Amino acid sequence: MLEAHSNGAVGVEVIAPGGSRRFVLIEETPFLIGRSGETAKHLQLKDPRISRQCAAIVCDGERYFLEDRGQRHGIFVNGEKVARRELQDGDLISFGVENFYELVFQSALHDTTSIPELLSRIENISSSDAPQGGLQKLNLLLEATTLLHSRLPLEAVLGTMLDHAVSVTDADRGYLLEPRAGGPLHVSLARGRGGTRLSSTESAPSQTALQQAIDQQKSIITEDLAQGGGSLQAAESIIAQRLRAVVVIPLYATTRASSSDSAVHHKRGEFLGVVYLDSRRPAAFSKLDRRILDALGVEAASIIDNARLVERERERERMEQQLAIARDIQQALLPRGLRDFPHAGIAGINLPCLTVGGDYFDFFPLGEGRTAFIIADVSGKGLGAALLTTMLQGALSGIRIGIEPARVFENINYFLCEHEELARYATMFLGILGRDGQFEFINAGHPSPFLLRRGEIDEPFTDGSYPVGLMPGAEYASSRVKLQAGDTLVLFSDGVTEAMDPDDNLYGGPRLREVLGDLHEATLDHVQKTVLASIKSFTRGAAQADDITLLLVRYRA
Repeated sequence: MLEAHSNGAVGVEVIAPGGSRRFVLIEETPFLIGRSGETAKHLQLKDPRISRQCAAIVCDGERYFLEDRGQRHGIFVNGEKVARRELQDGDLISFGVENFYELVFQSALHDTTSIPELLSRIENISSSDAPQGGLQKLNLLLEATTLLHSRLPLEAVLGTMLDHAVSVTDADRGYLLEPRAGGPLHVSLARGRGGTRLSSTESAPSQTALQQAIDQQKSIITEDLAQGGGSLQAAESIIAQRLRAVVVIPLYATTRASSSDSAVHHKRGEFLGVVYLDSRRPAAFSKLDRRILDALGVEAASIIDNARLVERERERERMEQQLAIARDIQQALLPRGLRDFPHAGIAGINLPCLTVGGDYFDFFPLGEGRTAFIIADVSGKGLGAALLTTMLQGALSGIRIGIEPARVFENINYFLCEHEELARYATMFLGILGRDGQFEFINAGHPSPFLLRRGEIDEPFTDGSYPVGLMPGAEYASSRVKLQAGDTLVLFSDGVTEAMDPDDNLYGGPRLREVLGDLHEATLDHVQKTVLASIKSFTRGAAQADDITLLLVRYRA
């Protein structure tokens, strides 16, 4: 077990694809990273696109190194593929996979003076340098840092942070300005002394001072403009408002490091905005205040960055709630459990790989001793695919009222092709089984169901047309076969045959045929459980990239 660094904890900030962040301490090395198991016991990133044994961070004295331990797509530091690399504070670690986790190595070795460091040095600041109340000002700033852990709304966090900045510096006014896409900075918050709110119509910040700070990428701090000379003294807004002291602090997100062959260069992170403070009193910002203001820039940037992350996390939670509602609705629209008709037994199950999925199945009586059943697979996953499956389910219900199935398919294809901005298509298989065993079907680009008959397995339903929504003007026609008593149809989505194990091997059609080989006389419930158990055993817990849907139909004469 490693001792903690004397100047702070060492760890990695884990940035999820959705933007949420968490910090993981490196308390033991080698620090193992991967998908699952003992080879990823310190940091598990559960996704089938990376290897179980992926990477490790090891310590050599005071230095930390990243090692590739078998990641199939490679390990990258600041965009450069590496086998072994010494890590610097702020290095960005990625895994050669798009829309995936990223890690930021943090050694807690920052050059910028932090608030705790300022407190530790307070005894070294002479009384002549420190105005009365300096310690109280530092305490105020420390209170502001507690906002880093706040889950208050973004506006409340930023307002409190700005009030603290005004109080710490004893300024007359304080502004928080944020960048606007393709435009100038705009005032998002304005505060006066004592926490009073200033209206946006009141005197605006000095644009000259703002531009200087942004151009120079550093704070502008003046104690007496009347004595300073230069462009600020001559600025019209400063003259008109009789300003004597101005502070402008550009705010940047957590720095990242980029590497080259010769050295590591630290670059500024995303520009977050500006804290602007001014006063009509000369020397309003004392020598101690200047040191406080240097730290304020770091803390304010961290507060804003963190507050935005909290806001995004809240938005993610709201989205998850909406997805949960969508999942409940989608699952409620699926048929439940086994269903027996006089001439057919039916069973089915749908297992989405995400909260909501793009697969669905349905079955319903048509009258005159006929029963219809459908399985469909919409391209893509997630909420967009789920919305389209619901639309398809409604459109296919037209078959219930006697519309010819082929015309229903053609109308769905026309609708999806006409709305090409949807960028979605769907494979579908529709079957209609009569009491006499006559079986009518339409295959719109879907994998052929298996037919289990007297110890043999066949695929007689390959005839068909394009998936709906893929080819404008595609024509669809029914085909017919005669089923025999005891015949079982096994319909499935490609999520079954394309299920992957941890080594990215596919489950495949031959393996499914082999499992079905001994199940001709088994109950449908047993067939379903056996197939799902086989898939589970094969995948060994690997996350799946597609929905798994299974529909079983058995004809009884």
